Amino acid sequence: MPVPKRRKSRANTHARRSQWKAAKVTLVKTVENGEVTYSLPHRAKVVTDSVGNELFMEYKGRKVADA
Repeated sequence: MPVPKRRKSRANTHARRSQWKAAKVTLVKTVENGEVTYSLPHRAKVVTDSVGNELFMEYKGRKVADA
C-alpha cells in the first residue's frame, strides 16, 4: 500500500475532507387506510395494534422479528 513521502498540510487535509457530505435521507410515502406514513425504504417497520402497543416487525408483508 502506498505511503505518502511527506506530511500533508492542514489546508490540504481540510480541503479534501470538506468534500465528504452526508447524503439526503430518502423517504417513501405510503397511504394505509387513509393515513399517510413516511418511512425509510428497505427497512423493517413496526406493526402496532389499535391501542399503540408494538406487536412485531414486518418487511415486505412478512413478519421478521418480535418487537
